[in-house]
Amino acid sequence: MSANHISRKDFLRNSAIATLGLGITPALSSAAAITANSKIVKLKNVRLETGFEYDGDEVIATKTALFCVEITDGKFTSILPNDPKAKATDAKGWLMLPAFKDMHIHLDKTYYGGPWKAVRRRQGGVKGMIELEKQIIPDLLKTSTERAEKLIELLQSRGSAFARSHVNIEPTSKLDSLKHLQVALENKKAGFGAELVAFPQHGLYYTESVPWMQEAAKMDIDFIGGVDPFSVDGDIAKPMDFIVKLALDNNKGIDIHLHESGESGLKTVEYLIDRVNENPVLKGKTFLSHCFVLAKLDKAKQEEIADKLGQAQIGIMSTIPFGNTIMPIPTLYKYGVYVGAGNDCIIDHWNTWGSGSVLQKANVMAQLYGYGTEFLLSRSLKLATGNILPLDDKGIQQWPKVGNDATVALLDASCSAEAVSRISPVKSLIYQGNTVF
Repeated sequence: MSANHISRKDFLRNSAIATLGLGITPALSSAAAITANSKIVKLKNVRLETGFEYDGDEVIATKTALFCVEITDGKFTSILPNDPKAKATDAKGWLMLPAFKDMHIHLDKTYYGGPWKAVRRRQGGVKGMIELEKQIIPDLLKTSTERAEKLIELLQSRGSAFARSHVNIEPTSKLDSLKHLQVALENKKAGFGAELVAFPQHGLYYTESVPWMQEAAKMDIDFIGGVDPFSVDGDIAKPMDFIVKLALDNNKGIDIHLHESGESGLKTVEYLIDRVNENPVLKGKTFLSHCFVLAKLDKAKQEEIADKLGQAQIGIMSTIPFGNTIMPIPTLYKYGVYVGAGNDCIIDHWNTWGSGSVLQKANVMAQLYGYGTEFLLSRSLKLATGNILPLDDKGIQQWPKVGNDATVALLDASCSAEAVSRISPVKSLIYQGNTVF
């Protein structure tokens, strides 16, 4: 997996830049970069966003134009005005956007690809679900590689070329969930990238998961995970200190499930902020998944915690819940907190609702916060793309640029705003120059 691991890192590094200007140049600065063995993909009739149309100071529409695009060895090497007669694959006027990223999912345990099965009525809370998992995981492991591949194909069909997947590490799965998923990712590496979180779903100490987590941390994973330290393990400091030390000792990031919405949830958030500030190497590498407690705080406390999260560079990975739990995402954005979205569980014993689309998550966010204007809808796209937008807030083109990673989705939409509003259909996905479908 080491070569695949490096490519996943390169994918993240190349796709994280969202502040560069669009480079409309015919080729790379050095012709020597293209060799006889280079893989070249040419597209014509590619729709790209070029600017905003204004009525006074209000954005009322998004301007687009058609282009010819050339991709060499997985990078954009030419972006030119359209030539309908060019010898190139016809993109049919579809809108090219940065491919989507599912930043919180469980690829390792799913019913997807098998018979339909809705969730059962929960009994005993999280600990009851842990007991259920102990019973069903041995059976799930028998087909987990094949089902993970099916789930990856679903994500690809919805425009995602990358995922952050949490992987069960506990005494029932041992390291098998991880090993099985690594096989699936290796099989799909030409069209999909991923990073992995070693996830002690059954608690670090509630079950004897510590030794397994220590083994997993030495393997090809990217983050050390955790789950509700107080409600599952009965303490905040002990499991959190273990997670932080394991991450530091193995040069990993941190991504912790936090469902607790009361006092223990807030104390866990504050404890993590303190540990990250004490260990600045973890800044930008630490995340809280769900973090429902933020939705339960009063406005002043939300602002305070969002400010602290922003300063500590701790991100939030959200499923964009609604109903009684509406996350303060606008406040998080206000303080520069990175917010990612994910489908979490797709058709498994935890959740029935996963569609596989993070564009749908951007749509839900826009609806929740009233982001219904052309401008705000276009900004909402960043939730699905990992903060990459074709236009900056002033309407200046900033993507794609010659040299950027050519991992894109083509949608039947006129612009980003329409794509978010209508959850426009994905017509094609290209991963680092490889056409997935």
